[in-house]
Amino acid sequence: MSANLTLQSTYKLSDGHEMPVLGLGVYEMTGDEAYSCVLKALEIGYRHVDSAAWYENEQECGKAILDFLKSHPEVKRENIFYTTKLRQNVGYEASLQAIRESVDLSGLGYVDLYLVHGPLGGPAMRSASWKACLKAQELGLVRSIGVSNYGVKHLQEMQASGDPLPTIDQVDLHPFQTRPDIVELCKKHDIILQAWAPLVRGMRFNHPVLKQIASQHNKSTAQVLLRYSLQKGFVPLPKSVKAERIASNADIFDFDLSTKDIQLLDSLDEQLVTDWEV
Repeated sequence: MSANLTLQSTYKLSDGHEMPVLGLGVYEMTGDEAYSCVLKALEIGYRHVDSAAWYENEQECGKAILDFLKSHPEVKRENIFYTTKLRQNVGYEASLQAIRESVDLSGLGYVDLYLVHGPLGGPAMRSASWKACLKAQELGLVRSIGVSNYGVKHLQEMQASGDPLPTIDQVDLHPFQTRPDIVELCKKHDIILQAWAPLVRGMRFNHPVLKQIASQHNKSTAQVLLRYSLQKGFVPLPKSVKAERIASNADIFDFDLSTKDIQLLDSLDEQLVTDWEV
């Protein structure tokens, strides 16, 4: 799935829309940081930005995208893929209103991908949030819809409901948390997996196997982790507030990990939770 990919490559979602294979995450960024980092990423060539209502930087992300488009008329709004997420599951009407507010805050006219941020609240609230997402899609507020931090039982619950399945599940996914059960289920149902902590929050940068593979490819451990994500068919969403790291995180399309490399990395699974457990 990763052969001949570039920073401009996209994957086709199950609903027909296309999503760039690498995105910039803006988790825990202040508004000012998000604005400058999104602008920098777009200048480098990123075309995918991942925000959320919880991050409280939707407005600044949208402004950065609009300012970039203003200064680069050759790039159109439809060339940039913007994601945001529902803060909490609080019922159908409140969720639909939250979606409208996120779209308005961004100033972008619509959201490319809208995710239910988590499964908290129980089956009825999860269902209400999803129905609000379906309605928002019908109204043209959002183009694609998905979920985040959903485990197998949550996806099976959606399947049993008879509602359309999500195009995306965004989870904690990396060599130290490989989640084969979720990967298998999502592959079966054409749900693309996004990795929200592909760099393991820096917690394993000094792992000897990772360092060995990085040395063999003359790359950083961060770049190996991101390349691993791509070659597994995931969409990594690395976050950094440093311009040089935003650039180096995109410099992952000029090498390939071998089958042995991938097997070694898979063997590092320790079910490591870096933030949110599904």
